[in-house]
Amino acid sequence: MKITNNKIAKHKSSVAWLTRQAADPYVARAHRDGYRARAAYKLIEINEKYKFLKNGQTVVDLGAAPGSWSQFIARTFPKTKIFAMDLLEITPINNVEFYQGDFTTDQALRWLEEKLKLDDNSDGVVDVVVSDMAPNTVGHQKTDHLRQMVLLEYAFDFACRALKPGGTFVAKSFTGGTTNELLKKIKEKFESVHHVKPAASRKDSVEMFIVGLGFKNNV
Repeated sequence: MKITNNKIAKHKSSVAWLTRQAADPYVARAHRDGYRARAAYKLIEINEKYKFLKNGQTVVDLGAAPGSWSQFIARTFPKTKIFAMDLLEITPINNVEFYQGDFTTDQALRWLEEKLKLDDNSDGVVDVVVSDMAPNTVGHQKTDHLRQMVLLEYAFDFACRALKPGGTFVAKSFTGGTTNELLKKIKEKFESVHHVKPAASRKDSVEMFIVGLGFKNNV
């Protein structure tokens, strides 16, 4: 791939990124299928394996930007209600209610609670919680991993409050897995827990996904 923009060509990291994008079959496939990002195929692949998404559900999408996961769900399951959240703004998607903000703040959590009519007396109102949240990495593996675990724990705590019995939790982790304590908690709350690295994840990426199936809200 020839870079004709001189400003970009001066920066090796930009050139490498553009070259990788041009050679990535999932980028081309996303463009062809009309998805906002190649990340759509990560969720598509996980759902094809475990078949947890169905029409008429209530789904919460955390770390949604640029919106390809919500886009896939809304397109494939048009009767499903989707509530999405991210620090970054996304272009509106039909049948998706979006909040721009930090999920770890009380303000953002209150928005979700109000939309879902979720309170301390609720038995669970959500069928699926998906989280593609990730921290801004600093390049230090241990630090990046710990920051990702914090986001994972926030998402898991919310899932435990919001999920219906039998619900599903899908969340990004990093290679190295969760801490033993957090993994034990997740396994206690779901009938089965799986670690998945979709084919759509880049080979050099440290990301993986935890899939919790069959939520047990009485544990």
